[in-house]
Amino acid sequence: MTPSQNSGPTAAIAAAPRILESADVSVEATIGNGSSVWHLAQVREQAVLGENCIIGRGAYIGSGVRMGDNCKVQNYALVYEPAVLGDGVFIGPAVVLTNDTYPRAVSPDGAQKSAHDWDPVGVSIGDGASIGARATCVAPVTIGAWAMVAAGAVVVNDVPDFALVVGVPARRIGWVGKAGVPLTESEPGTWMCPTTGARYVETAGALVLEEQ
Repeated sequence: MTPSQNSGPTAAIAAAPRILESADVSVEATIGNGSSVWHLAQVREQAVLGENCIIGRGAYIGSGVRMGDNCKVQNYALVYEPAVLGDGVFIGPAVVLTNDTYPRAVSPDGAQKSAHDWDPVGVSIGDGASIGARATCVAPVTIGAWAMVAAGAVVVNDVPDFALVVGVPARRIGWVGKAGVPLTESEPGTWMCPTTGARYVETAGALVLEEQ
């Protein structure tokens, strides 16, 4: 377990990672400064967590998972390898990020499968995105930056940046801004955040934040 390092001779000394005694963190995992791993959580070998991340009670972080800074993984979420999370990603309670598109315990001949009998595929989540409680993301899918997946949704297709998706299977019902609240359409193709006043422009099914 190797804390990330600040650069520069004048860099402030960041708080060391906080690992609860009941947590199971591999010595081969990298936990960034200021991060916390709470009771009964497991972080596997070669996982890399950025700075100021929070891993909640009973959460599972698989081997080789990559996570940016300021992420929150809530209680009992399962983040299977080779998932990649950007900065500021929120993973709600009991969320599952899968890694096997066609799961089987045995081969067609009935022999039990081993870890070498399948190729894991991951879920990629962009900066600032949120996955609601008990949602399932079925790999391989990409969740765009600042998107929001509603609680209980099942994501089987890629989700665009800033999209709000709900249901089984998940479908887009609107857009959200960086503040996380639904945007309102002020004129065709232009969307406004009621919280921050930021403007977003929709073109060909994609949304971008208008330069200020």
